[in-house]
Amino acid sequence: MSKSKISTGALVALSMSAFPVVAQESHASKEQLAPLFPEGKPYSPYTDRDFPERPLWGDSHLHTSLSMDAGGFGNRVGLDDAYRLARGEQIMASSGQPVKLDRPLDWLAITDHSDGMGLIVDILDAAPIVTQYEQGARWSEGMRAGGQTAVDSTLDLIATFSQGQMDPEMFANYSPGARRYANIWEDVITAAENHNTPGSFTAMIGFEWTSLVEGANMHRNVIFRDGADRARQVVPYTTQHPIGSTDPLDLYKYLEAYEARTNGAVMTFAHNGNLSNGIMFPVDAQYSGRKIDQMYVEQRAKWERMYEITQIKGDGEAHPFLSPDDEFADYGTWDAGNLDLSVAKTDEMLAGEYAREALKNGLLLEEKFGTNPYKFGLQGASDAHNSIVVTSEDNFFGKHAGYEPSAERLDHSFMKTEQGELFSWQQVGSGLTAVWADENTRASIFDAMDRKEVYATTGPRMAVRLFGGWDFDESDQFSRSPSAIGYAKGVPMGGDLVNAPEGTAPSFLVAALRDPIGANLDRIQIIKGWLDAEGNTHEKVYDVSWSDDRQAGSDGKLPAVGNTVDVASATWTNTIGAAELITVWSDPDFDPAERSFYYARVLEIPTPPWYLYDALKFGVDIPEGAPTSHQERAYTSPIWFTPTGE
Repeated sequence: MSKSKISTGALVALSMSAFPVVAQESHASKEQLAPLFPEGKPYSPYTDRDFPERPLWGDSHLHTSLSMDAGGFGNRVGLDDAYRLARGEQIMASSGQPVKLDRPLDWLAITDHSDGMGLIVDILDAAPIVTQYEQGARWSEGMRAGGQTAVDSTLDLIATFSQGQMDPEMFANYSPGARRYANIWEDVITAAENHNTPGSFTAMIGFEWTSLVEGANMHRNVIFRDGADRARQVVPYTTQHPIGSTDPLDLYKYLEAYEARTNGAVMTFAHNGNLSNGIMFPVDAQYSGRKIDQMYVEQRAKWERMYEITQIKGDGEAHPFLSPDDEFADYGTWDAGNLDLSVAKTDEMLAGEYAREALKNGLLLEEKFGTNPYKFGLQGASDAHNSIVVTSEDNFFGKHAGYEPSAERLDHSFMKTEQGELFSWQQVGSGLTAVWADENTRASIFDAMDRKEVYATTGPRMAVRLFGGWDFDESDQFSRSPSAIGYAKGVPMGGDLVNAPEGTAPSFLVAALRDPIGANLDRIQIIKGWLDAEGNTHEKVYDVSWSDDRQAGSDGKLPAVGNTVDVASATWTNTIGAAELITVWSDPDFDPAERSFYYARVLEIPTPPWYLYDALKFGVDIPEGAPTSHQERAYTSPIWFTPTGE
């Protein structure tokens, strides 16, 4: 399973010993050349290619100073600087520190909260449109005072909004139908247009619809395929009555109306099911008590083409309670409670919160209704609220402006209530979305998302391919062009396998190449989920390719790759692991009568988390209980199998 290696010394020896040898002519037979040069094909293997050649890296979920909970906590970085940073330029963070990404992004979606968008800017400016109201004047005075007074005022604003107690006349100015709101949306569109450079950098137009049900997170991001001409025909959808709603079914109606009105295209995707206290992925009924029915599953399947599986507020792939046999399930786990920690988490809630369980339950609902509402691709984002895309552990600028690098940021909780506590070090330096798009344009990136040819990482930029088919063979793993073989013989991540040949199990070609400036790879795993004849769902994790010539034990478990992290210096070495892994794997437990899905998880070797860099930089202690290494990862979108006749 591991890749063989030739040492540098061996290469030198081979070249020296070969030097004096007289070259000899040799001729390959026609039969030997046939696989390399198929009849009728050009000599150049790269001609006539019509598939994506490289992943395009981006963040689909970033907030600027326009969002209430961003500007309120000190973010002063606006739209233009957020784009400039993403494009590779250096900017000044709200804390007065210069910041630059390790590498530019290929695309970005700024998704400020649609409710009250821009209100915080006018509060901080003490604009008369706000200060003429008691609430606005009070918040403006408090936030402009700075320090703890500003924090308290911001918390009061957020609580007032969450409880539906905003001054209706004041808030109407920052809601659909108001001129001020329309002008702010125009600013959002204009900034995206100014920074959108087709072929070089793509600025997607979008917003976040921030549904909150008694503190349970139901947030969705909305991304348009289109440019200004269509996006200007609408304003964002909000959650506040009477114009908006907290029900996703009403959001879908907004999306439907947009497409009907503009002839454009739009999609939405959820995030942080881990903070929904069980209501993100319902099986029987929605949070409102409305039964899951044909209309619900069809609407959700149509509009929610992806799911944000990893970000600052926790990783949402799996949970150790749900997947006790998965030794890597407990990564970036936030399971203390709902979004505001007003209600503590219970084990019974977890099944409605995590992506793997949702993928399994999607098979169950498809069996019942004929449509799978949780047939989504997997993508990652930052959800940073300081306008800074934070994915590199050595360059972590935190969730809010108040958590930007300092000697004090590890000393206080990220959130604490009577129900539980989340520590500052539990912020996850995550994530990014890789899109297999034909070109760097809005249309091409959106279309790749729509067909789910995307994958998530917790920050590193490893290149990952997954193809499924019926006739991949062992020789395919030795190709230096696995993508050409993958598209020719199978379907890519996000695709469907049907019409299983009798007696044949599906095979998968999976390949991963490490981040060029990152850590080596530990292993590739295939995660399978399926629905049996009795209507029960199951899952299994298969190690399919790994580094360093390890052998599985009698229990079937692969030994750990090792750990080269030096805690004191916050460094690691690539003396273990592999630069690339590739294999062809066939499902040994395949049953053609069972619905199933397969996705790849790629693990890096252990590396230092961001707070080790803080400890080194500021001379502070590593927080008690904080792990001193972690294994960053990638998650591909699944490939689904549907039994013949379905």
